[in-house]
Parts: sequence; C-alpha cells; structure tokens
Amino acid sequence: MLPSRSRLSVLVFLIPPLALYCIAVLFPILQSLFLSFFEWDGISDLQFVGLANYIHMFTGDTVFWRAFFNALGYLVICLVLQLGGGLVVASLLTSLRRGRELVKTMYLLPAVISTVAIAFLFARIYSADPVGLLNQILQWVGLGDVARPWLSDVHTVLAAVSIPEGWRFTGLYVLIIYAALIAVPAELEEAARLDGANAWRIFTKIRFPYIRPVWITTVIMATTYALRGFDIPYLLTNGGPGQSSELLTTYMYKTAFTSTNYGYASSISVFIVVECLVAVGLIYLLLRRKADA
Repeated sequence: MLPSRSRLSVLVFLIPPLALYCIAVLFPILQSLFLSFFEWDGISDLQFVGLANYIHMFTGDTVFWRAFFNALGYLVICLVLQLGGGLVVASLLTSLRRGRELVKTMYLLPAVISTVAIAFLFARIYSADPVGLLNQILQWVGLGDVARPWLSDVHTVLAAVSIPEGWRFTGLYVLIIYAALIAVPAELEEAARLDGANAWRIFTKIRFPYIRPVWITTVIMATTYALRGFDIPYLLTNGGPGQSSELLTTYMYKTAFTSTNYGYASSISVFIVVECLVAVGLIYLLLRRKADA
C-alpha cells in the first residue's frame, strides 16, 4: 500500500488530466445524450420529444442506414490497409538490414501531413478531367477501359474515399507493430529454427502470440479511428454522389450544421459512441478468447 505522501503525489499529477478528460470528452458526450431527447434548431427553445429521435433514426431514416453500412465498408477497407499492410511491412522491416529508418520515415510521413493536403492530393490522383495519375497509369498499362471518375462513380466512390484514410495511418501502425516484433526474444525464434520450423510457423506460433497484447490495442485503435472517420471523406465528396460515400459522421455533421437539427444529430452522435464501445468490447472479447483457447 502506498504511503499517504505517495498517494497525494499521485493525485496531484492525476487530477489535472482527469479533469481535462471530463471537460473535453465526458461532458460533450453527456450533453449530446441530453440533447438527443429534444428537438432544437440551435436558436429557439428546446422541445422535449423523448425517444422520437431514436425511433425515427432506427425505423424511418433510410439515409442513416445507408450511412451505417457505408461506415462498415469504410471500416473494413481501412483495417485491411492499416493492420494487414502494417503487419506485412513491419515483418519485412525486421529482416531488412539497411535503410530501416528511411523506410519507417517514409511510411510515417503521411500521418503528419495536413488532412486538407491529403484530400487535395487524392482528388488530383482520382481526377478524370484533367486526367489524374491513377487514370494515366491505367492508360499506360493498357487498361484505359477501366479508367473512370472514381469520386463520382457510385460503385467506386466508397473505396476511393477509404483508401486515403487507410494509407494515411498505415505508417503509424507499422511502427507500433515493428516495435513489438523486435521485442520478441531472439532465442525463441532460434530454438524454433533448430527444431526445423519454417518462417510461417515461427510467425504464427511465436511472433504473433508474443505481440498479441499490442495487436489487440492496435486493432482497437484502428477500429475506433475508422468508425469516427470524417475529414477526408467529407473533403473529397461531402458524402456524395447521392449518399454513396455518406458516413455516420458526415451525416451527423450535415444534420447539425446544414439542417440545424441538433437534437437528431445528437442522437446520431450517441449512436456512434455506443457503436465504438460495442466494437471495442467485441474485439477485446474475441481476441482474448482466441488467446486463451
């Protein structure tokens, strides 16, 4: 048990960040929860409507469900790029003899670039008129028939707005996973090689189980960030064409600041918070269960 002096020191350093967390995170969540039971345009008086916003959201709003399933597709693409790509690159980095720092810097660079700059960059890459880089490459390799206006085609726009977000943070997860991989005891891998284990068995039986706690944290980070994704899809397409790239976050933003329906927007924001909490719980339970199996 800590002495009273030590407990006081812990409290002195713990209270300011906790207070900041409550003000910046918990209070807005509680305020959104409160507003979700009202109809409010930001100017007139609050009108209590009870659960009407939630009932409409779940039973009468087709745009909400379109945005929800778009968000799931956006999540899958981001996870494949960030976690799948991050794991592959980090594994390759462990066997790289030279240039590790350069490679890590190149992969991390997108994470420190302005979001607006990334959106503008990919808008030019996807451009159909003038012809952007992606369509030019397709023409060079003889696939000109595949070229299209990627951001205005309802069949490709969701993937087109998801890829920049996945690319942007892949380097961050590369560094996290790489740091975990290099901490795996070398003697375990050496003993497995002496027993005749190939590279795949060493990875699945030694490396990945060893980094599982880090992997769980990484999956939770990537999932919650993707579910809250907003800036790049909003800047690239504003949810269009139609609602083909509408996400819950962009729909919430437009409901609040374009339609000035703050009560209903608050209901959507509460749903996003609950969605993130449920996703975190499911990920933790599934991965921990596999670890204990």
